[in-house]
Amino acid sequence: MEPRLEQYLSEQHLTERTLKVMPLTGDASDRRYFRVLLKDAKPIVLALHAGPIEHDAMPFVSVAKLLAAVPVPVPKILHHSDPLGVLGLEDLGDVTLQAHLGAATAAEHAALYRQAVGFIARMQQRGEELRSEEYPPYRIAFDVEKLTWELEFFVKHYLVAYKGASLPESARDALRAEWAGIVNELSSEPRVLCHRDYHSRNLMLHDGSLYIIDFQDARMGPDTYDLVSLLRDSYVDLSPNQVDSLIAYFLAHKGGATNEDEFRRRFDLMALQRNLKALGTFGYMTTSRNNTVYIQYIPRTLAHVKTNLAKYPRFSRLKDLLEPWL
Repeated sequence: MEPRLEQYLSEQHLTERTLKVMPLTGDASDRRYFRVLLKDAKPIVLALHAGPIEHDAMPFVSVAKLLAAVPVPVPKILHHSDPLGVLGLEDLGDVTLQAHLGAATAAEHAALYRQAVGFIARMQQRGEELRSEEYPPYRIAFDVEKLTWELEFFVKHYLVAYKGASLPESARDALRAEWAGIVNELSSEPRVLCHRDYHSRNLMLHDGSLYIIDFQDARMGPDTYDLVSLLRDSYVDLSPNQVDSLIAYFLAHKGGATNEDEFRRRFDLMALQRNLKALGTFGYMTTSRNNTVYIQYIPRTLAHVKTNLAKYPRFSRLKDLLEPWL
C-alpha cells in the first residue's frame, strides 16, 4: 500500500477495520483517489494529494462549506491529515451522471437533468445571498485575462501540439483579434457563482440524488457558464430538443424577465469559448501527459464548435481561420 495511506489509516484508527484499499480512476489533476472498504461501516474515499496540504486554507474545503450552505449535495469531509496530504471523504459510489444515462429511461434521464439544472439556478440565486470574501470563489472570476488564457491554451495545445498547425504570426494576430471580441463580451456580463466544471462526469448519482464533485475551482462568471458545461458537454449527447427544453427550465427557475433569444445567443457564445478551451485540455492531456483517453471526446466537442461557428455570421472570419484543423 502507498505508505502515506497506511500511516493515515493507522492515525485514524482504521487499520484493523480495513478490509481492502482500491485505487479509483482519477481526474486530470495530480490527486489520486482510493476507496477503503471497512468492516461494519460504509466505505470511505481517500484523496491523496501530491504533498502536504493545509486543510483550512484549501479551496475544496471552503467551497464545500459554501455549497453545503446553498444547499446543494456535496460529499462530506470526514477527516484529514495535513502532513500526509490526505482527505477522507464520503464515498458517493462509482455512478456518474454520464455512466447512468446508458441505463436510464427517458423519464429518468429528463428528471436527472432537470435536477442538475435546478442546482445551477439555486447556486446562482443563493450564491449571491451568501456572497462573502471569506469564500475563494468571490475573489476570482472569468475575466478578460482568464478567458483569453484559455483560448491561447487551445491554440498551443490543440492547434499546434495536437493538430500540428504551423501558424504564421499574421494568423496568430487574427486569432487574437477574434479572441478579444469573444472575451470582452463574456467578461462584461454580470457575474454569478459558477462551479466551473459542471458536467456529467462531475455529477454523481448516490442514494437517488445527484451530488456535485470537483468544485474546488469555483469562481464568478457568466450565468450561462455552468449551463453550457452541462448542456454542451464533451461526454454526453443531448438532442436539440433536450437542450431547448432544459434552457427553458433554467430560465423558469432563474426568475425575472429574460429575453430567451438573447439568452440563447449568450449561451452559444459561452459554449464556443468553453468548447475551444476543452479541445485545448484534450490536446494537452494527449500530447503533454500522454493520456489518450480524451481523444474519444474530441469529435463531439468539435461538432459543438462547428455548429456555433456556422450559426452566427460574426464568426465567419474565425471559422475561416480554424477550418483547416476542425
